[in-house]
Amino acid sequence: MKITILGCGPSAGVPLIGCECSVCLSSTSKNKRTRASIAITTDAGKVILVDASPDLRQQALACGLRRVDALILTHAHADHCHGLDDMRSFNYLAHDAIDLYADTHTLDEVRERFSYVFTPHDLRYGWYKPQFHCHNLPDHVAMTSIADVHVQTFMQHHGSVNSLGIRIGNFAYSTDVKSFPEASFAALEGLDLWIVDCLRLQEAPTHAHLDLTLAWIERLKPKRAILTHMGHELDYDVLNAQLPKGVEMGYDGMVIEVL
Repeated sequence: MKITILGCGPSAGVPLIGCECSVCLSSTSKNKRTRASIAITTDAGKVILVDASPDLRQQALACGLRRVDALILTHAHADHCHGLDDMRSFNYLAHDAIDLYADTHTLDEVRERFSYVFTPHDLRYGWYKPQFHCHNLPDHVAMTSIADVHVQTFMQHHGSVNSLGIRIGNFAYSTDVKSFPEASFAALEGLDLWIVDCLRLQEAPTHAHLDLTLAWIERLKPKRAILTHMGHELDYDVLNAQLPKGVEMGYDGMVIEVL
């Protein structure tokens, strides 16, 4: 299985518009962060996209993403689903609708926000809008077959809303999380790789900050942890050199092989 970090940035990306801090002005490519998303390539060659960020087109071109067999939306915040219209490019390449997985609240939000997507589609005019087969995911620890692999989903608290974490084998992805129910901690045990939220240095109301993320890592002890959804306070060269062994910052375009 191969994990590609398409984007590891916060809701506004890095650099921020109008910001002149050292990270936003940095020439270091690993300080350029598009909105958070990953692509999972299974051993059979199928691709599961986790979240459709507003930067999806740019991310797909940068990473050579040409196929999506399934899309999982972790929640309905704009930085995780407002690239939905760009999914039509993958419809065109596959000549088919794509399986879309999300919890009931997220699907309801998406259907309201992108109502045009869910009206009848006349293919005589081509793939002028995306097409999906929608599937409900439970908002508790559960196993679902997605793109022919077993995907475990679990609840994460993200301020006033919840998000979904996902686990496939010994890999897990936890973006946009402030706290976990105990059942979700149990679902995160025994990991080889955990890609996990870390917005900034100071405490944040809806996201994990560095000390909290490191405390989770110390509790769960994954073999390798990679930080994502990182804001402009986190300088790649500075912070990455200070992190504990087995913990590192992610970057756009990063590829990780998971056995």
